[in-house]
Amino acid sequence: MTQYSKRMVIVHWLTLALLIAAWFLGDAVNEARHEGNATLMGYAVHAVVGGTILLLTILRLYFRSKDGVPPPVGQSLMDKVAKGIHHALYALLILLPVSGIMQVATSKVCDALRAWDATLLPAKFEGVPAHGVHEILVTALIVLGVVHVLGAIKHQFIMKDGLMERMSLRRKD
Repeated sequence: MTQYSKRMVIVHWLTLALLIAAWFLGDAVNEARHEGNATLMGYAVHAVVGGTILLLTILRLYFRSKDGVPPPVGQSLMDKVAKGIHHALYALLILLPVSGIMQVATSKVCDALRAWDATLLPAKFEGVPAHGVHEILVTALIVLGVVHVLGAIKHQFIMKDGLMERMSLRRKD
C-alpha cells in the first residue's frame, strides 16, 4: 500500500474544508456576540459543522482500522515527531467538538437554543470553563495544522519524495 484509501482521502479533505468553515463561523459568532448581535442560526450552524467534523474524525479512525495506512517514510526523529503530530491532530479533532458541546451545555447558549430565543444568548462566557478550553484547543489546532502543512510542503518541494501522493485521489496504476 502506497496511498491512503480513497475514502480516507475524501474524509481528510472534507474535514479540512469543514475545519476552515468552522473557524470562520466560530470567529463570526464570537465577533457578533461581542457586538451584541449574535444569532441562533450562527451558533446552530457552527455546532452542526463541529459535530460533522467529530463524526468524520470517528469515521476516519474506523476507515484507518479497516483499510490500513501506508508504511512510514522513515524512522528518524522527525518521522517520529510527524507521527506524534498526527496523533495530536486526531486528539484535537475529537476534543475540540467535545469542548464546544460542553461550552453550549454549560452556558446560556443551551437555553437560548432550546427556546429558540436569541435574547437568551450570553453577552459573555463568564463561569464557563469549557469556553476557555475551546479557545485554547482552537489555537493548538491552528498551530499543529500549520506545522502539518509545512511538513507536507517540505516533502513536496524540498525532499521531493512524493509523500503528498499518498493523500491524493489520483490513484497510481
